[in-house]
Amino acid sequence: MHTVEKIGGTSMSSFADVLNNIFLTQHPEHGLYQRIFVVSAYSGMTNQLLEHKKTGEPGVYQRFAEASGEQAWQEPLEVVRAAMLAKNAEIFPDSAHALDQANQFINSRIDDCAEVMHSLHQLCNYGHFQLTEHLIKVREMLASLGEAHSAFNTVLALKLKGINARYVDLTGWQATTPLPFAEMIAHHFQGIDFSKELVIAPGYTHCTEGLMNTFDRGYTEITFAQIAAATGAKEAIIHKEFHLSTADPNLVGADKVVTIGMTNYDVADQLSNLGMEAIHPRAGKTLRRAGVELRIKNAFEPEHTGTLICQDYASETPRVEIIAGRKDVFGIEVFDQEMLGDMNYDTEITNIIKQLKLYVVNKSRDANSITYYCAGSRKIINRAARLIEEHYSSAEVTVHNVAIVSAIGSNMKIKGILAKTATALADAGISIQALQQTIRQVEMQIVVQESDYDAAIIALHRALIEPENYSGVIHQAAAY
Repeated sequence: MHTVEKIGGTSMSSFADVLNNIFLTQHPEHGLYQRIFVVSAYSGMTNQLLEHKKTGEPGVYQRFAEASGEQAWQEPLEVVRAAMLAKNAEIFPDSAHALDQANQFINSRIDDCAEVMHSLHQLCNYGHFQLTEHLIKVREMLASLGEAHSAFNTVLALKLKGINARYVDLTGWQATTPLPFAEMIAHHFQGIDFSKELVIAPGYTHCTEGLMNTFDRGYTEITFAQIAAATGAKEAIIHKEFHLSTADPNLVGADKVVTIGMTNYDVADQLSNLGMEAIHPRAGKTLRRAGVELRIKNAFEPEHTGTLICQDYASETPRVEIIAGRKDVFGIEVFDQEMLGDMNYDTEITNIIKQLKLYVVNKSRDANSITYYCAGSRKIINRAARLIEEHYSSAEVTVHNVAIVSAIGSNMKIKGILAKTATALADAGISIQALQQTIRQVEMQIVVQESDYDAAIIALHRALIEPENYSGVIHQAAAY
């Protein structure tokens, strides 16, 4: 009967709205209970603890990793402490007792972190101990602070409302022996009666595998999916700050987009490939294998049923469901007449791209050229181009600054869709640089100049989606 629900950091920062719109919303069948919530750190906290996700500005972790002296990381850690205590005061303005509990909890954790980091600095002054060997553990410890902070506060706030809330601490704080990830989740949720307790868990899980080794800052959704699978959830729900719509309403216009009522995990994967994650692909795989359906809801419109994502759904009527894309793409074009007939020609190119940790959105090939469409910084892209030229002396390597625009749908077997697409872009004065549609016909990718990205999204939405009669939603998802 229960659901497992994830709330992101931006939503958690608007805690009063989240409290009323989500935590205190009564389900018609089981009231306030039969729910497990996995919460992220408040917006901006993880950036301060680690590094800014977009700009790379160093946080506590980065300063610790690069510091020659302790002051370099101690001051930023105290800035984080002040921000967390300020958040506590914002959430508990009318309860001195709850505020005191919240402050004691986070002060104790930050003090523990500071002591561990100080001890490591002292230890690594000896030649037998290298700081680099311990950095991933420090990163995980700091990351866990943000999630533990928001989860503990949520439990306190719910108890003030008379709700029997339970904090399930997955962070492994002061645990003697870490467990494997799946065992850690199963152990902490064993024996809980979800009909009588509202469970709150942090998004970070301490385990022998080390989630950040593989997923870095994507660990929250991995934890969320594993909890849903391990506890046999009826449904997994992600609360976002927006609906999953036919396009970005900020580009196309809120009056023109339509909320998607239902789609499948394949479509969700196509969005992830474009950097527009409905859910982390690995988390989606966990839910899919466990037979758990996923619902995406708008945290600020609790009455809306949102988007249901399942394994077997396909639109009965062939149609485009979403126009999406990404701008941070470079086309690395390798032209070499020596490649004809050599099917393994690009093996070294693939290795170079993998070593530089560039993300490949797509690639295309003809007789004498291969083009990789990669997301990454211009500096790393240029380095990749130089390494490719060094390895293939007869090749000409050109870097193109492009954008990818995609039409995506669970069933896009539409006659004439290529003609409609080309006409729509031509009418908007946009030149197509490349185009690819697979036989499965769930996505069509169009490569355009980066400067044409916005206009291409608008033109394709106008041509492929707006003429359709969606009657408010593409497919109305059943209420959970």
